[in-house]
Amino acid sequence: MNETTWRFVKERTAADGAVYVSADGTRYRRTGGPELRAEAAFQRRIAALDYPVPHLLEEGLTDDGHCYVVEESLGGQTLHERAMAALDGGRALADDIIDTAAQVAARLLRAQAAHLAPSTPCALRQWLDSAGFTQNVFQENPDLDNARTHVALEDALGRLAAVPLVPGHLDYGLPNVLPAGVIDWQHHGLVPLGYDVLPALEIIAFKGGTKGYTADPGQRRRYLAALDDASRHATGQPVSQNLGPYLLVKALFFLALMRPTDPARTDKHLKWQYRRHLFAKGLGQYERNRTVDTALFPSLDEFTAGHRAGDHP
Repeated sequence: MNETTWRFVKERTAADGAVYVSADGTRYRRTGGPELRAEAAFQRRIAALDYPVPHLLEEGLTDDGHCYVVEESLGGQTLHERAMAALDGGRALADDIIDTAAQVAARLLRAQAAHLAPSTPCALRQWLDSAGFTQNVFQENPDLDNARTHVALEDALGRLAAVPLVPGHLDYGLPNVLPAGVIDWQHHGLVPLGYDVLPALEIIAFKGGTKGYTADPGQRRRYLAALDDASRHATGQPVSQNLGPYLLVKALFFLALMRPTDPARTDKHLKWQYRRHLFAKGLGQYERNRTVDTALFPSLDEFTAGHRAGDHP
């Protein structure tokens, strides 16, 4: 393959590799280790199931022994990039971004609902461990590895026991969504139906609000209503009823691998404490009413002010 036809875009996160774009912008080339080959096989399989994903055009080995894949481009900007470009001094997410996000999410949900697999306790627990990075969370936060946390997680698993499993993304969000489909399937696996798409706007609150955009309650309700409509047509059941358990797992996901290794990094330490606070707040909400309301989460700035005033641990 002629390397001069490719322009470097970025390093791949959580992978040993990089992303390149062709000179005409119609193809992307990704490099990585053996996990990229597994990702490519998964992507081929779900493309055949009519998932809205890029079609793979080529794969092989580079001269230095890395795997590479070439796939069609789904466009130049993700919804995250479009949302950032549309900000005009404020932080409100544009309504057209919400509508496009709902359309893509509904397409993915319908494709997933057409290929349901029965849930088993073993498979559901494996999803929890991989989606919530529970081993990492409890290793870095041993005080959270307690009866209270496990009771809530067992309750969540119980409430999801009847939800079918589907091939899923596991890291779905606006940075991986374009109007034409969904990219970056490196964290793929079986997920309960709706886990990918339901939290996409809710997880914005876990970022702390120090930069970027926010989705207001009305926008989040409209997004969830669109997914419930798609789910009712596909399965006869709404999916938003499972948002609480999904957000409890997302709270673990955003806490994973946050503990700083350098004690001098006070900024990292504060962010770790912030994510711990959000997990504790989400856990308390879930215990009371089996839901998690991210609108009640403090921003990172609010938490920082309280932390300095001694209101937080």
